[in-house]
Amino acid sequence: MINVSHLSKSFGDLLVLKDINIDIQRGEIISIIGPSGTGKSTFLRCLNLLEKPSGGTILIDGKDIMDPRNNANILRQKMEMVFQNFNLFEHLSVLENLTIGPMKLLKKSRAEAEEKARGLLKLVGLAAKEDAYPDELSGGQQQRVAIARCLSMDPEIILFDEPTSALDPTMVSEVLGVIRRLAADGMTMAIVTHEMKFARDLSTRVLYMDEGIIYEEGTPEEIFEHPQKVNTRAFIHRIRSFSYHIDQADFDFYDMRASLEAFCNKHFFNHSEINKLNMIVEETLQLCFKEGDFEIRNQLFQSSGGIDLAIEYAETTKDISIVFSADQEVLTILNQVEESDGISMTLLRGLTKSIDETEKEGKVVLTMLFTLSGI
Repeated sequence: MINVSHLSKSFGDLLVLKDINIDIQRGEIISIIGPSGTGKSTFLRCLNLLEKPSGGTILIDGKDIMDPRNNANILRQKMEMVFQNFNLFEHLSVLENLTIGPMKLLKKSRAEAEEKARGLLKLVGLAAKEDAYPDELSGGQQQRVAIARCLSMDPEIILFDEPTSALDPTMVSEVLGVIRRLAADGMTMAIVTHEMKFARDLSTRVLYMDEGIIYEEGTPEEIFEHPQKVNTRAFIHRIRSFSYHIDQADFDFYDMRASLEAFCNKHFFNHSEINKLNMIVEETLQLCFKEGDFEIRNQLFQSSGGIDLAIEYAETTKDISIVFSADQEVLTILNQVEESDGISMTLLRGLTKSIDETEKEGKVVLTMLFTLSGI
């Protein structure tokens, strides 16, 4: 139905969309997710020429909407858009908001436009509000009127630009319920949303946008369960990270511990969870700085890059990964553990779900995984 090829959009020197390529088939429900400022809304606005693209092509049913030989207004009538802030005509009643477009643009009679409008108001649960004005309605009701107004124009696709972002949380479900009804009826939709559960349950395909491109796309299961790219995983799982570099054997242990506890407190770890994380880090470092070889260790630190500690916490799953990486000479915990280290290793294995040591880019990488008990 829609073919987008090499779409780009700049605002002065700011390149918002770099190279967007996608086909949208009839009946698909596309959810577009990603951090703020990555071009999601701009992409939707370019589709129906509310923003004029800087480059590329947009084909609607095989016709280029940007080709001056084609009637862009006729092609745009195939698409309607629902905005964040409703954009209703404040001086018109609900019924008039729904009939003005069909009467002026589709040349329908008043009787025909009103009959359809009343049917659509019933569809969105607002049949009793046809004589009300927008300022007499709640935010959720206004957004449902905006959806009904789009439907009054007989669109083939509806573009939703964060339709619930301006709503009180108690009103979100009533708008999402209407969109679910449209999905069940086979309406083609492209939805910019921050409602992850909604996107996961309703979509046929999910686009993750980042850095001005479609960074990753796939089915809801692929994107939400098995994201392949780093930025996608960080966004989906809301990964929070902590890093600390240890550049010598007699490093400032108390500074490291204070920094780690500040990270934990910021993300509302409870006391026992903080203690568990501290214990894992301290026991691991103790294995790196074995008694009796302190001077040798210091020399190795000076000739190598030291030890990098990285901690990633996934808010959605409560999983934590603790990663130590260092040169081979400094960090060889699992392969060269001595009998005297048995207690530390037993303790670490009891605290974690898994411990794995690998080599990557000339470094030894030690990864430990565990899950918080719950926050």
